[in-house]
Amino acid sequence: MADTVPQPDSADPGAPGDLTKGPPAPAARLIPLIAPAILTGFGASLTLIAISSVAGRLENLLWEIIPDGLDIDGFNPWWIILVLTVTGAAVGLTVWQAPGHAGPDPATTDLVGPPVSPYVLPGLIVASILALAGGVSLGPENPITMVNIALAYWLGRRFMPSAGPVLWIALAAAGTIGALFGTPLAAALILSEMPGPGALWDRLFAPLTAAVTGSMTTLLLVGNDFVVKVPGFPGARVVDVVWALLVGAVGALIGLAAVYAFPLVYRTFQQIPHPVAMLTVGGLVLGALGALGGELTLFKGLDQVKDLALDYTRYGFWELLGMAVLKLVAVVIAAGSGFRGGRIFPSVFAGAALGFAVSTLIPSVPPALAVACAILGVLLAVTRQGWLSLFTAAVIVPDLTLLPLLCVAALPAWLIVTGRPEMLIKPTEPEAGAAPA
Repeated sequence: MADTVPQPDSADPGAPGDLTKGPPAPAARLIPLIAPAILTGFGASLTLIAISSVAGRLENLLWEIIPDGLDIDGFNPWWIILVLTVTGAAVGLTVWQAPGHAGPDPATTDLVGPPVSPYVLPGLIVASILALAGGVSLGPENPITMVNIALAYWLGRRFMPSAGPVLWIALAAAGTIGALFGTPLAAALILSEMPGPGALWDRLFAPLTAAVTGSMTTLLLVGNDFVVKVPGFPGARVVDVVWALLVGAVGALIGLAAVYAFPLVYRTFQQIPHPVAMLTVGGLVLGALGALGGELTLFKGLDQVKDLALDYTRYGFWELLGMAVLKLVAVVIAAGSGFRGGRIFPSVFAGAALGFAVSTLIPSVPPALAVACAILGVLLAVTRQGWLSLFTAAVIVPDLTLLPLLCVAALPAWLIVTGRPEMLIKPTEPEAGAAPA
């Protein structure tokens, strides 16, 4: 199990950076936080861009350059199986041999968690790059957030020790989320769900500054990849309220099925005694799923959503539904077998494929409505974060006239998922990827 840095409980309530204790902070307490927030957000964005760039180059090597050199199709079923199996073995070797075993078991961690020790980060970064490039159905959000939290905590406590420890976690998480989604609003909404005394905007001030910096840095350097061009929404009708309720509920039910399958898959992989063997088997299974589902069901899913949105009419209902189910199965296998990565981006693909399937089966349901509501339902089940799910669905299909219907869709979906198990293994259970004795 990777070491984590404990969060001290004895921070001075009056420290300028500790916004979780004491009365609401006046401007005099908030202004000194602007500079560290900007630096943290800038660094968080650069980390995301650097890791994504290296993963993109390796992805190009594995799926285009080498196959072209061998005169084969890069997405031939056998090549998919081979690449993902080798990727599993490579990640397994990293988890086994890297200091700290490439971070904590992803099945036991949320998007935002306590900082890990810096010596864990090289292995975590390598394992994440391999998974992203190798076609594993996990996103970059969890490992990159973990890397940025660890770096911000270590550097912040070194150069600004008077600040409370929670500040650096909040700044790094906000900066990373802002960079990932291309807007600071995502970070503000997610952080608003975290408990804490004091005025909400006092608590959000520094993290939101970091999120603004992270998002603007990403937008200026690489642009915004998060918006998907889904066929436009013609305008709300009374019947669309019914469709929103139904599609959101169906998305939540399908997502919840993956949640219930997750601990079973996790325990099955735990029976494999060595991380190299476990991740190699996981890669082999993912390769078989990829060969079955094709190119669109591989990788983190965001680019694939864009491709699907441009060409979804060439697929039938069962093909689109199969893509959605296969993607969720791949997420469960990837996370359950110990690959480092997040579940938000591939869940977005699953929701989008489900939405297009609904619109294909029932043409009177506008694709934009079906896709947005299905993404909302799936994400509510997988992440259990209401603001994140609502925001992501609204950004994927950026039409303000859909927002009221998304709020409608969230109601039955939340009733379905609330109180149910989360897609998270409690830390007391054995960790995948732990080094053998």
